[in-house]
Amino acid sequence: MSKQRPLARLSVWLGQTLVGSITELPNDRNIFVFDEGYIEIPDRPVLSLSFLNAEGALNSATVETQTKVAPFFSNLLPEEDLRRYVARRVNVKEVRDLPLLQLLGEDLPGAVVVRSEEEGPPPEEYEEDPTPQDPTREDQPLRFSLAGVQMKFSAAGSPDRGLTIPVEGRGGHWIVKLPSQRYPLVPENEHSMMQFARAVGIKTAETGLVATEQIEGLPETFRVKANSLWVRRFDRTQQNTRIHMEDFNQLYKQFPEQKYDNYSYGNMARDLASIGDLEAVKEFVSRLVFSAAIGNADMHLKNWTLLYEDGRTPKLSPAYDFVSTIAYLDDFTMALSVSKEKDVRKFDLELLARFAAKIPVPERQILDAAMQTAERIVNTWPQIREASVMSPEAQERVTKRMQLFPLTGQFMR
Repeated sequence: MSKQRPLARLSVWLGQTLVGSITELPNDRNIFVFDEGYIEIPDRPVLSLSFLNAEGALNSATVETQTKVAPFFSNLLPEEDLRRYVARRVNVKEVRDLPLLQLLGEDLPGAVVVRSEEEGPPPEEYEEDPTPQDPTREDQPLRFSLAGVQMKFSAAGSPDRGLTIPVEGRGGHWIVKLPSQRYPLVPENEHSMMQFARAVGIKTAETGLVATEQIEGLPETFRVKANSLWVRRFDRTQQNTRIHMEDFNQLYKQFPEQKYDNYSYGNMARDLASIGDLEAVKEFVSRLVFSAAIGNADMHLKNWTLLYEDGRTPKLSPAYDFVSTIAYLDDFTMALSVSKEKDVRKFDLELLARFAAKIPVPERQILDAAMQTAERIVNTWPQIREASVMSPEAQERVTKRMQLFPLTGQFMR
């Protein structure tokens, strides 16, 4: 009879603060329990708003799940192709969250660190690992976790000096997003749209392009003659410390596959108004209008994030994942609804007014933010288009979408 492996017990940390534990139970069940010390801290760092009740008090009830870990932690793990790749590298079943969380827990998005209980607290500062992967070794684990579906890696170094995929895959200040095997020029598309958003006045993560072949330590499987996109991580500091964050799917206690379900852009705007300020809501509206104008049909709940720079106060993070999906797929829908409507062709002034009326901030401020953004989009696009590294066909599709979208179309007549 083969010997059964011991059940895992993992500690969850926010910096040097022990938050709780995740314990593996028989029959592939898991349970998350808050630590009593964390519960008793008066001004404790926030793990997630999803663990707070309507009065802002901590709901410390245990969370038991089957196969998956609690939704907050499940959202920290890779999805789809990236998940399958990592699971294959370490020979675990991709449907099971806990082994992946145990493997990847040292470099999760944000400030959460998950490690074996006996290891104690993580270091206050992490060390960037400059040692590159051996790209010929397919059995070498990649100990990183970047949530989402696109093939991407945590990278050390810098775009100027050269980017390296480190052997332990942790400690990097950069994300490298690889070219798609399905669609052409996705890195060029995203970089162009991020530059466009920045020119419009939207706060974005810093991005750039790098020849994929020049990335040291990249597994041979991915070494192709095409550009990759680098993104500066806004959840890491120059002092090698972590900044906590959570996406809206985590806030809404949903598993990753539910990121298109149950909530709308109106829900998000109202929640931002209650936890943030007027400027955050106006920024949200600007990003929503921009996404509709460029034909981005994939701005789901995981593509909107709250950043906790002081560990306690949520703020809207820099924008990321702006891609013009209509460059590849004809689609008139948005990922989520605006006043129960997903068809971008019906996103006009009347719909905008209905949307604004349900947000607890001055309606005029929302309407002005939306229309000012729409006008800036139209005025900025000619210069962006001329300098864009997108394909001419993709550029033309964006232009046509801006003509079709009522809020920008009125400025193009």
